[in-house]
Amino acid sequence: MDILVESISSSGRLDADAALELAECHSTKALQAIATKIRDRGHGALITYSPKVFIPLTRLCRDVCHYCAFSRERGEDQAPYLTSEQVLEVARAGARAGCHEALFTLGDKPELRHAKAREALAALGYESTVAYLAAMARRVHEETGLLPHINGGVMDARQLAELRAVSVSQGLMLETVSQRLCAVGRPHHGSPDKIPAVRLAMIAEAGRLGIPFTSGILVGIGETRQERIEALLTLRDLHDGYGHLQEVIVQNFRRKPGIKMAEAEEPSLDELCWTIAVARIVLGPKANIQAPSNLSPQSLRALIDSGINDLGGISPVTPDHVNPEAPWPHLRELAQATEAAGKTLVPRLPLYPAYAQRLESWVDQGLRQAVRDRVDGGGFPRTDDWSPGEDGRPPELPSFPKSRHLSCSLGSQAYRHAEKAARGTRLSAPELTRLFEVRGGDFRILCAAADELRVDVKGEAVTYIPNCNINYTNICAYQCRFCAFSKGKTSEALRGKGYNLSLAEIRQKAVEAWDRGATEVCLQGGIHPSYTGQTYIDICKAIKAIRPDLHIHAFSPLEVWQGAQTLGVPLADYLAELKAAGLGSLPGTAAEILDDDIRKALCPDKLTVDQWTEVMRVAHGLGLKSTATIMYGHIEGPKHWARHLLRLRDLQEETGGFTEFVPLPFVHMEAPLYRRGLARRGPTFREAVLMHAVARLALHPLIGNIQTSWVKMGREGAATCLQAGANDLGGTLMNESISRAAGAGHGQEMSPAELEALIRSIGREPLQRNTFYGALRRRPWFPRGVGGMQPAANDFQAGEHGATPITTILRGT
Repeated sequence: MDILVESISSSGRLDADAALELAECHSTKALQAIATKIRDRGHGALITYSPKVFIPLTRLCRDVCHYCAFSRERGEDQAPYLTSEQVLEVARAGARAGCHEALFTLGDKPELRHAKAREALAALGYESTVAYLAAMARRVHEETGLLPHINGGVMDARQLAELRAVSVSQGLMLETVSQRLCAVGRPHHGSPDKIPAVRLAMIAEAGRLGIPFTSGILVGIGETRQERIEALLTLRDLHDGYGHLQEVIVQNFRRKPGIKMAEAEEPSLDELCWTIAVARIVLGPKANIQAPSNLSPQSLRALIDSGINDLGGISPVTPDHVNPEAPWPHLRELAQATEAAGKTLVPRLPLYPAYAQRLESWVDQGLRQAVRDRVDGGGFPRTDDWSPGEDGRPPELPSFPKSRHLSCSLGSQAYRHAEKAARGTRLSAPELTRLFEVRGGDFRILCAAADELRVDVKGEAVTYIPNCNINYTNICAYQCRFCAFSKGKTSEALRGKGYNLSLAEIRQKAVEAWDRGATEVCLQGGIHPSYTGQTYIDICKAIKAIRPDLHIHAFSPLEVWQGAQTLGVPLADYLAELKAAGLGSLPGTAAEILDDDIRKALCPDKLTVDQWTEVMRVAHGLGLKSTATIMYGHIEGPKHWARHLLRLRDLQEETGGFTEFVPLPFVHMEAPLYRRGLARRGPTFREAVLMHAVARLALHPLIGNIQTSWVKMGREGAATCLQAGANDLGGTLMNESISRAAGAGHGQEMSPAELEALIRSIGREPLQRNTFYGALRRRPWFPRGVGGMQPAANDFQAGEHGATPITTILRGT
């Protein structure tokens, strides 16, 4: 066994010869111990299942497998096939019950053996069972939204391709590679579709066609342990070649009345667990290995402890027609078993997460947006209907524990990563990715850990700034595919018309902002074709000429880069000119996702990661501080979020120039990328809250302020984030228009009184701040339309002029 462990550690997995030697290993417990460690490297604390409906389109079959109770002759009064209405009735019930998967299972090529099947197909108007199957799968998806998974038997390339257009995944159990089981008296005798070479050829063809595929082995039908390992190695080789085996099932034989093997001995639980553990060791950490939960309902913990990461499909509507004697266990039982094993039970689609994250490679174009609308950034089903910017209450989350030390998850890998981050240690990208993947109890504990760290470094105050947004133009020469604000040649269909404010209009808005009580104006806009670097200099000078104490927080790195390019001057020289003209700090927007592969799809003509970083580096070097942002929930995922945070942390360690980190969840409603079916509908509420929590941990102690956007999160959503690590509520804004253009409905302005009421509603103390997190003496605040009202000069210490350090009020820095 020590040699086995050493072999796995050095090569990552066993070679074929070493794998075959496992047949002589009789210590199931020893194999389980190795298997679970391998499983946890690839899947962490998650155990999945698929909420589904089972649609037995036909139970006629040309094969006569000795262990099968599914295939049966139909009586004279029974139709060979379910009608379309029967199919849809089942599917609609599944949709109402919250299922994601429509599992089509049927006998193999019944029309080649049964005249009644041929006659029924002719009456229905279809030339084959596969053609009828394709039509029903299409109708189910179009009329109920369920995602079809098809177990259609052995098919050729044309039929596989036909079904790929109407399903997100398909399957065929290999069962065994033992040809001897096809001999007379053996379970596959008389079943031409069970010849191993025939099944292997189809599984390979599915790989060539890019079909996410389920296969697996049967345990206890007369095969030997060595033959099981040979089957697993064969599946491994196929996956190495095509990458399409999204799931391998280890299914135990169950005897049933009326089958030829009704008196056969069932495999013991130990034999099943031995096989699962060997499958994990052979297939490796990333493989999805399932053991059907309803076939071992009293032994779920044993299955989990053997190395599975999936419990198969569970239907709240239909029975298991293949194993009718084995009812589905209740989800409560599954959750209890997974929790007892230190795991978290989560639903999945018929398409596993790794494939849901690469739809262009694995799913037909006509089905991709349906998948995107159902999934979160990790490729799992969305668990709520919330989206950033939409009206309505966010989902209620279980309350976060007041102390990290109350959790039963203290030993979890995610918790260890969180503790490491709270000590100020830089986490690796895989460690941060794992934090973004937490769910269930670990999610709650992580949020509590982040908020405890927030208390340690920032105390109980929640800061905000009286400010005003001025978006000077929405006309833009760039083609960012997520942006609903800009107007250009491709955006006529989007809401609103193009505009370009004059200097006089910008000045007037700045005057109004100051007169109403703002201390900062935030200026950003599209990259107007007529703008040069001088435009931005002139804007700063115009504002400072009339309101010299008003802080100018303006111009994203894209505007700065473009400005320097148009004037033909180095970045440092141009930024120095902007600073001399009155620029006080920069917004850290235009970052989106700091990953060039994502940027090529999201904003291909925008700054590269290195260019964005260089603008910030130079600005910080000149004493111009900036915010840092992320715009997430569209085409990226947790690994990209992790890389983004690490880039910001590393730059902050170098320059110290970031004042805060601001997560900006993608508002999808009017975004071109979403309207074209190419993006998710923003992060889930769990992901949005988690972004704030993980940021608090990942950026500690270098970036101490984590802001939440009430414009995108909504008031209640922002309140939740303030209890999960955030300490800042942003600003009053006065005239927010970018999120509104994308479809956000949370308003354009919140007065100080409204912000403070929100803060006090969660038992925290509000505190006005300036741009650099210095405390402000309160200024009067005037509602819109009450202009020209100037507070006395001694009522205010503005921005960088005479600010009281916030460290005198908040604990920590």
